[in-house]
Amino acid sequence: MRHFLIGASALMIAGSTAFPISAETILFVGNSFTFGANSAAKHWGSDTVTDLNGERIGGVPALFKQFTVEAGLTYEVALETAPGRSLGWHFASRRAVLDRRWDHVVLQEYSTLDPARPGDPTRMTADTAALVRLFALRNPQVAIRMTATWSRPDLVYRPGSRWSGTPIATMADDLRAAYNQAARAAGRPVAIVPAGQAFTCAIRAGIADADPYDGIAYGTLPLWSWDQYHPSAYGYYLAALTVFGSITGRDPRTLGADETAAVELGFSAAETTGLQAAAQRALVTDGACGR
Repeated sequence: MRHFLIGASALMIAGSTAFPISAETILFVGNSFTFGANSAAKHWGSDTVTDLNGERIGGVPALFKQFTVEAGLTYEVALETAPGRSLGWHFASRRAVLDRRWDHVVLQEYSTLDPARPGDPTRMTADTAALVRLFALRNPQVAIRMTATWSRPDLVYRPGSRWSGTPIATMADDLRAAYNQAARAAGRPVAIVPAGQAFTCAIRAGIADADPYDGIAYGTLPLWSWDQYHPSAYGYYLAALTVFGSITGRDPRTLGADETAAVELGFSAAETTGLQAAAQRALVTDGACGR
């Protein structure tokens, strides 16, 4: 039997995870948008969370964990992620790993919802309902959220996509509408984290650049990485801030300019506080950003 110490107090023993009774448990289920692909966030803080696949991923879950520590909150964070996978794949292929008692669950779907039919929420709606039933059977009080994701510049500023030539906010808004549909059909309350629309809030506030293909405007942040598909460390940080605010009810701005993860990722104080403000704006307007 092998024993691994994961984080300060979580223990993985022979495939099972034991958490302190006093801690709230939270599971993140998703793909590369959850685990921080193409960025320094991918393995950042991996020793503070439990990767149920044993790949030492940090990503958005580890950022969330750090924020809760700084806020004086106690969460034990676990994640189950796989690149390019849908929620349906996680249910079909990783059910044995997921099927345990959790206090909170955060679900994130494939970037275009259905890889074969971009923008179509039909499969996501059914798969979300199946996962909700699975988690609720273990804990009827489980709090479930879905992270509505962001627009992809490669699908907006390049031809051949259903979102080609539309405003950068359109894809995020379309995805949000689809997540809303899945939540309504889930059979129990499911909250939506407006992470994708927080990207739009950052752009509208002049914090981030809207079109990476024409260069990054001076004084603005690149929210996407080199493929203009996956986020940059800034983008993942913004997503994690929005998740943090949604779950804890705390204003992300209270983390401050010297927030630890931002400092270690190399952000300036102005960049950090700008992203925190964008996350809070998305939360208080439920993604509308004042439009």
